[in-house]
Amino acid sequence: MMDSIKKVSRKITGALFGSISKDIGIDLGTANTLVYVRGRGIVINEPSVVAINKRTGQVLAIGTEAKKMVGKTPGHIVASRPLVDGVISDFEVTQQMLRYFIEKVHKESFSFIPRPRVLVGIPCGVTEVEKRAVIDAVIMAGAREAYLIDEPMAAAMERVYP
Repeated sequence: MMDSIKKVSRKITGALFGSISKDIGIDLGTANTLVYVRGRGIVINEPSVVAINKRTGQVLAIGTEAKKMVGKTPGHIVASRPLVDGVISDFEVTQQMLRYFIEKVHKESFSFIPRPRVLVGIPCGVTEVEKRAVIDAVIMAGAREAYLIDEPMAAAMERVYP
């Protein structure tokens, strides 16, 4: 009984949010993060950098703005790269970075609460725990659904379906 209620709830939620959210693909790279929106192409290509106030733990800037701050801030503000070799090294910072990119993609739309379906490219050889961390970070960042694809598979599909 509970399973059927959950399925119906997911269908209603998916239909509601699906009409106001965009399907997006994210390439979480150690140096840069790329965000692709269906029908628009790559809309974000920003550094995978987050500026953090070490005293308060507050995120001050993400992406290009954070990179601009490198070397120009007091010692307690540091630039962090939350990904190492395409794998999450700081879960909370990665989640905040993903939320920023999801909200940035939906800024021009009328979506108050963006809940997109998100496809994330991951490197080959990633463990099941690391895959789960990516899915959890994407869902907690505001995605309605999260899917993973191996980067070599995504590259091959790009060659077949340009």
